[in-house]
Amino acid sequence: MSWQDQLNGDSVTWLLEPETAGVRYLALRDLLDCPPHNPDLAEARAEAHRSGPIAVILAQMHESGYWSESGPGYNPKYYATVWSIICLAQLGAIAKQDERIQQSCAYLLDHALTSNGQFSASGMPSGTADCLQGNLCAALLDLGCDDPRLDSAFEWMARSVTGEGVAPMQNHKAAVRYYAGKCGPLFACGANNRLPCAWGATKVMLAFSKLPLERRTSLIERALQQGVDFLYGVDPADATYPSGWGNKPSGNWWKFGFPVFYVTDILQIAEALVSLGYGNDNRLSNTLNLIRSKQDAQGCWTLDYDYAGKTWVDFGPKKRANKWVTLRALRVLKGVG
Repeated sequence: MSWQDQLNGDSVTWLLEPETAGVRYLALRDLLDCPPHNPDLAEARAEAHRSGPIAVILAQMHESGYWSESGPGYNPKYYATVWSIICLAQLGAIAKQDERIQQSCAYLLDHALTSNGQFSASGMPSGTADCLQGNLCAALLDLGCDDPRLDSAFEWMARSVTGEGVAPMQNHKAAVRYYAGKCGPLFACGANNRLPCAWGATKVMLAFSKLPLERRTSLIERALQQGVDFLYGVDPADATYPSGWGNKPSGNWWKFGFPVFYVTDILQIAEALVSLGYGNDNRLSNTLNLIRSKQDAQGCWTLDYDYAGKTWVDFGPKKRANKWVTLRALRVLKGVG
């Protein structure tokens, strides 16, 4: 059975409409598997960079390579450098298409990456968090950043999962330790009452899934396995992960959205696990059924979580069929066949 037979309607043709060049570009690339030099793909890629959301965001970039304010780029949400780079990556922007993208990647690495490999909201090691680390590692790879400093970011991310070579946060004299935010191994987070945070875990695992196999060290492989075991420690469709001070999972798990910043949805868990090769694992079957069940009669998915009025670009009205969310869902379904 073709993966498209899982759809209630022909949403692929909808995504290929020329009016939304960015979605068309990614649908050609990711759903139809057009090779990089395919003329239709090349034109859609060029159009996506010269018009639409990518162009709007790049037009707001300071000539030095940052957005809104100089420095680490976490604030103001969701206009600053961190969020602009994450959004550009999810839109399919690539450094080879526009030199400003490479400039912004270099600026981020200069100002937000510490000497020990932590991406930081403050510029200091204490400003790190799993969601930030995973989001930026994933985004920089997607953008085509090939700066060797990224290796230290992935090494820290792996160590922060396994705990290897990382001292407890109380050991203030240690060169590499945990902090109040990123407070312990296996995705422990101060913002989640020091319990493992599945939002952060999903970001970290998605970033690892994008790292080429030849760059996965034995340390990264150990972190990967621990992350998969954690995400499959419960049924992802139920999302009954540790929820800090709450007594039930956040309802945002079931609100598929675009873009995806630190708030995470079940669809992104599937994106990470499918990309890591676990798409046909029986433990994901309920999640895949949930994803399929959320499509409408035309085979489209609605925008349930958004950042309207909070980012450089809005991506459509809530509770309406949305091309960006549909693209995310179709990538997952295609990935499992």
